[in-house]
Amino acid sequence: MRITRLTAHAVELPIRGEGYRISGGRLYHAIHSTILRVDTDEGVTGWGESCPFGSNVTPGFAGGVRAGLAELAPVLLGQDPRRTDVLARLMDVKLAGHAYVKSAVDMACLDILGKWQGRPLHEVLGGRFEGVPEIHGIVHGPDTETMLAMVAAYRRQGYTRFKLKLSGDPDRDIEALRAVDAALECGESMSADANRGWTLQEALRVVRAVRDLDFLLEQPCHDYEACRALRRRTDIPIMLDEVIDGMHALLRALAEDAADAVNFKIAKVGGLTRARRMRDVCAEVGMEMGIEDIGGSDISNAAMAHLAQATPAKLRRPCLEWNTLVSRRTVEGGARIEAGRMAPPEGAGLGIVPREDALFDVVFDTSAAQAGAA
Repeated sequence: MRITRLTAHAVELPIRGEGYRISGGRLYHAIHSTILRVDTDEGVTGWGESCPFGSNVTPGFAGGVRAGLAELAPVLLGQDPRRTDVLARLMDVKLAGHAYVKSAVDMACLDILGKWQGRPLHEVLGGRFEGVPEIHGIVHGPDTETMLAMVAAYRRQGYTRFKLKLSGDPDRDIEALRAVDAALECGESMSADANRGWTLQEALRVVRAVRDLDFLLEQPCHDYEACRALRRRTDIPIMLDEVIDGMHALLRALAEDAADAVNFKIAKVGGLTRARRMRDVCAEVGMEMGIEDIGGSDISNAAMAHLAQATPAKLRRPCLEWNTLVSRRTVEGGARIEAGRMAPPEGAGLGIVPREDALFDVVFDTSAAQAGAA
């Protein structure tokens, strides 16, 4: 089996309601995704997606995905898409860094591998573990009242896990943490994500003010060293996210005992193949992990659900999924979301069928590039 064609589609994903708000005053009304189709000479087609969310969240942007795919295409054409470890190495030789570009290719090739084997992707990634992965109700907003209303709305839908998106203002964040904690009912829990919004001194002030609360704090400071220093001065469990951008960062965090949990995003680490390796390391040492993607639509959601399902239940943290945040559907079917849980599709590979109305805007096509070169 050989890759014969790559086609990339630009897709804008509007965010529901008043937008998505995270620390530092960052507010997003839409995110820009790239959906990749990979065709083969045996008629098996794979689909992948990369959505860096915003260029001020993690390194990467939508234009970079599309330019990077054009850079990678010459080395990908003619390769066997089922050899995902070989392809990962080839892409590294061709293009240093830019993990988020490679993720779309890797996802599409694993989709092909699953279809060729006739198995859902979670079986390809190691096999189904017990339980259906939980998902967070994402709680954000300009004030505490809005956040409390979101908790109540999620609760009515059956959610019991809530992730607060903090503002970066210590006073506001202390107020929000205390208010949401007081509103929790039996069996519910919260975590809080500062998205690198605090300095170390601000983070110390917050954790000292809420030391009596029971929650997990995600990526409180901008850099790894500050987060590590904070963990050594607080009993509140710390999850690292933005700074865990690959295996080397994960191994350093483990060696230095810098985190109680880690969150790795599929596109940020270079795709499912690399995310699977990181999952295996975490599972071996008993580290709790969140499995997410930087952003995206139903395609990224399906990939996330498959990898989470193939992760030991005791070690997987609730996922942040995108269906509740973006209003545009890109596939028929997809992951099944119900009562705060997300089950992966059961079809072969990713188990998704992209909608044609999501694939209008072609931004890269190897057949067009080849025709131009000729």
